This record gives sequence, C-alpha cells and structure tokens, in this order.
Amino acid sequence: MMIIAPSTRLQYRLMTQQDGELLAELDSDPAVMRYITNGQPTSREQIEQFYLPRLAKFTNPQQGWGLWHCSLIDDDTFLGWVLIRPMHFFDGDMDERDLEIGWRFKQMAWGKGYATEAAKHIAAHLAQQNKMDYLSAIALKDNLGSINIMQKLSMTFLKEGKHTGPDGPVDVVYYRKAV
Repeated sequence: MMIIAPSTRLQYRLMTQQDGELLAELDSDPAVMRYITNGQPTSREQIEQFYLPRLAKFTNPQQGWGLWHCSLIDDDTFLGWVLIRPMHFFDGDMDERDLEIGWRFKQMAWGKGYATEAAKHIAAHLAQQNKMDYLSAIALKDNLGSINIMQKLSMTFLKEGKHTGPDGPVDVVYYRKAV
C-alpha cells in the first residue's frame, strides 16, 4: 500500500468505503458542487449507491490510485480530497502511465493554497515512484479556480472537448504535463 508522507500543513491517506459520511458532507455544499453538478448537492443515497462503488473500481493502493483524504496536520480536520486514477479510466481508453489528478475541497479551505499544496505533493510522490509519464486534468471552462491550480502544477492547456461524467456530457478543458 502506498503511503504519502505529510506535506507542510497536510497529511494524507487513501479514502475507503467507510468514508461515505465525509464524502456526503463535502458534496452537500452547493458552492463546492457548482462546477460538478451545477450546484446540486449529492445525497447520501447517491454516495452509497453510485460514488462509493465507483471509488472501489478505481482505488488501487499499490499504484496510489484513489481519493487521497487531505486533512490538517494540527488537528486532523478533513479539508477535501485529491483524486488520482488513470486518465479515461471509465471510458475504456485507459493508459496507466497517464494519471488524472483532480481535487475537491471544502469552502473553508479555499484561497489558502491547500488544494495546490496537496496536488503538488501527491503528484511529486507519484513521479518519484515512477508511476506515470503524464499528469492530466480536466475542468469546466468556467472553473477558473481549478484551472489556476492546473497551471500552478506546471500543466499546460492541451485541448477543449467533451467529457461524459455521471450527469452526461459537458464542455471541458484538458491540461497535461509530461513528468
């Protein structure tokens, strides 16, 4: 099982099926869900019936794939997660050397650099482990906060396109960097 040492302010562990309550808490904020579901909170039932089974499909502790629980070192406050999985995992066009990175953090963590710190730290750890050739990410074109984090990760714009998620196809931008 992959273990990632703490960064300056945060500690990390892979999330499990027992973390449904944390996922539901995070996804209950319409502001957090703005660019994911147009602000529609995710119900506890959706977490249990859709998101936890989906998480189980792509979690691979040896490879470092899954949702990395991010919490404060000082008091273990859960702030959010960083996703790592092969790009196009659910599209049937998966490349295990092209890892997708994504993040979702509580509003209390916004603007403090936590998502950037976590994403940089986790990506650097995976690169040191020789787990990838590329780091990729997608976001809605209007999600300037996520695009800003992608740029802070030294990712560059690759293309615009359609991404089919749980709620159907949406217009997105793709960013990528060679590792």
